[in-house]
Formats: sequence, C-alpha cells, structure tokens
Amino acid sequence: MLRPSWDEYFLEIAKIVAKRSTCLRRHVGAILVKDKRILATGYNGAPSNIRHCLDVGCIRERKNIPSGERHELCRGIHAEQNLIIQAAYHGVPISNSILYCTNFPCSICAKMIINAGIERIVYLDGYPDSLSEELIKEANIQVEKK
Repeated sequence: MLRPSWDEYFLEIAKIVAKRSTCLRRHVGAILVKDKRILATGYNGAPSNIRHCLDVGCIRERKNIPSGERHELCRGIHAEQNLIIQAAYHGVPISNSILYCTNFPCSICAKMIINAGIERIVYLDGYPDSLSEELIKEANIQVEKK
C-alpha cells in the first residue's frame, strides 16, 4: 500500500469531517493545518443550540435559491467559518496555516480566510463564486485543486 502524501492525508480527513454536515444541499468539511498538525476542523451546519436543516428543512430549497447565491438566507454556517470560529473560541492561532476543504470557499469565507492569515488552500471540488476566486488570487493565497 502506498502511503498518501500530506495533502491526500489531510483531504481524506476533511472528507470524514464533511460527514458531520447537517446541510441538505451540500456536505462540506474543512481542516486547518500548520506544521503537519491539525489546528481545527469544521463542517457546515447550524450554530450550536439551533435546530439543523435536517430537522426543519432548507430555507434556500423552499425559496429556490441557486447554489452560490444569497448566503445570508441559510440557518447554517459554512465549514470554513466554523473552523475559524472554533480556533478563535479555543485560542488557537491560525495565521500561516493551510486550509484543506472539500469545496472551494465562497466569497464570504474567502474574506475571512484572507483576514485570518491562511496562506494556502487545498480543495477537491469547485463552487460557483467567481468573486471568491478573484479575492483569493488578489490576496496571493496559494490554491491547489486535487
């Protein structure tokens, strides 16, 4: 058996994290890594103590909102947002870290990633948000699709 590269290893973990998602549309998992150590994990779902879409249904589906639009009309928090919040909550510094994510970040997450000082993004699947791509490119964050 071949040993996975570090990128492959951390992306596999992100895929497992995505299995905790409570979103009815897309299961996303993300992890932050620095010096080959996991700093935080996140998946998309409702905030703590708030009912999940699995329990109450999807607002965005009921309103026929396409993927990548009107992010504010959702009960859930994106995986990238959750891991940045988790790190802050526990006092874990995340500057100069690497984000491994099952999906490319949206523009809202991209702005948070930029300000958090994350220096590289490794992801599996795309996301329909061209502004996100522009912002990340302008911020000189390294990006690699696997």
